[in-house]
Amino acid sequence: MQFYIFDIVLVMMAVTRKVAFLFLLTIPSLIDCRKFNHTEEAISVVSTPLAQGDTTAFKNLLGVNAFEWNFLQNPADVNNGMQIYEPKMQVIKTFAGVRHYLDWGRIESKQGQFTFSPTHSGGWNLDAMYQRCKTENIDVLVCLKTCPDWLLQTYPGNERDAENVPMPYGSDKLQPKSYVLQAKAGFQFAARYGSNLNVEKALLTVNTTPRWTGDQANEVKTGLGLIKYIECDNERDKWWKGDKAHQSAEEYAANLSAFYDGHKGTLGKGVGVKNADPKMQVVMAGLAATDAQYVAKMIDWCKQNRGYKTDGSVNLCFDVINFHLYSNDHQSNNGKATQGIAPELSEAGKVAADFVTLAQTYKLPVWVTEAGYDINQQSPQRAVKVGNKDELKTQADWTIRTSLLYARFGIKKVFFYELFDDNLANPTQYASSGLVTNDLKRRPAADYILQTKNLLGNYSYRETISKTPLVDVYRNGNKVIYVLTIPDQTGKNVAYNLSLPGVKQVTVHQLHAGTDAMESHQQSVGNNTVALTVTETPLFVEVNK
Repeated sequence: MQFYIFDIVLVMMAVTRKVAFLFLLTIPSLIDCRKFNHTEEAISVVSTPLAQGDTTAFKNLLGVNAFEWNFLQNPADVNNGMQIYEPKMQVIKTFAGVRHYLDWGRIESKQGQFTFSPTHSGGWNLDAMYQRCKTENIDVLVCLKTCPDWLLQTYPGNERDAENVPMPYGSDKLQPKSYVLQAKAGFQFAARYGSNLNVEKALLTVNTTPRWTGDQANEVKTGLGLIKYIECDNERDKWWKGDKAHQSAEEYAANLSAFYDGHKGTLGKGVGVKNADPKMQVVMAGLAATDAQYVAKMIDWCKQNRGYKTDGSVNLCFDVINFHLYSNDHQSNNGKATQGIAPELSEAGKVAADFVTLAQTYKLPVWVTEAGYDINQQSPQRAVKVGNKDELKTQADWTIRTSLLYARFGIKKVFFYELFDDNLANPTQYASSGLVTNDLKRRPAADYILQTKNLLGNYSYRETISKTPLVDVYRNGNKVIYVLTIPDQTGKNVAYNLSLPGVKQVTVHQLHAGTDAMESHQQSVGNNTVALTVTETPLFVEVNK
């Protein structure tokens, strides 16, 4: 099971940060549904077939979770959130995508009065942040989450929690109209950052009054074209916080229906993301319980309450299926994780296959918006020392192998938790999951992400041709790269002859911590094979023309 708490942090401003307190639930991964037995016996690789012509670029599986201050806060000038802090931006460019945790109260600190640049809660310049990401070709998923203070005031004092169900106290969780306030916030955000230039200006309620003399005033803007994806809250199946914060599949579907399009436009003008920008993709909140049946029940709710489109397809209220999964040794709902494990040894593949199989029926993509490992060696989600590798190198291996695993199953995007540590000294799970240090140095995991993005980023997974070692084939037009890995955590090395008929020479690329690029060397192909030593760190073999 998995828990989140939100602390008051960051220069006298209330911000929410994910610190987890709980047992991780059944954590998934696959290559077969059984654990690797640490022998020479091969794992049975079950590869979910991709849709014909699938061209998902591997870089889409190399995203990170982050907050606005990760872009905008200069430690030497903590009160200025209006400009990109370039040293932070340089490490953010390591990643191909960012999932931005955006508190609803950040943009609507007073009910009905929206601010974006600067936000009147915190003083952050979201316009600058999103524009810079677009300039750097970094896709942004905005996770609009938590309840603003003015909404929590409707709750009794002892039931106020930022992660409460996003509706006024006493509302019916099964009715879309209960979520109209959050759906209005979705409309305002999509109107500004989406691609529709023709939003009715009279519907926009931007607060243009400066906070003080000389303060920069917010301006009404539409169709900036900076954001393509918005996520409706975070882990709405959070059973660990009780009824005030948990939503059943049917209750969350009602929530999404309001957020998506104002429950098919029945909740009035200025309500719902699609009514501001029909092109913006609405991503369902990542599920903590990794249960595909939760999504199936949401789809059933849509059939009953939203009906069908003219083409006969279900009128769904989400465009992307989304789940969270942290690979560890927790194998049942009654157990408690004691350490992280290699992704292939967990149930991640099985879970991915379950979600993708369901998604294919409805032609929806599946994303994983949280995954990762701690480095604090007291954490139950820690990456462990393997052979002669310390926990940092293991975190790096398992991070890249997580993306490689999800590519085999047709997952379209992956975002790792998280950019910086919450607290390296804290043994609580997820507190030390950072991929970049506080002094802005990439950890080996971030080095591996950068190196893999640069080499393999525009390639797409095609097939797995060997089970032990794993040998995946990636293509980019006529170009081919083979990725070879031992899916274990024992420090194993294996001699392997890669069959390459008709090929004369390859370039072998090896991941290397502490640098921007992999170590590479040319190697001749003799008798249609190339001799390689494969380890638990992925090896990349590029076929030369």
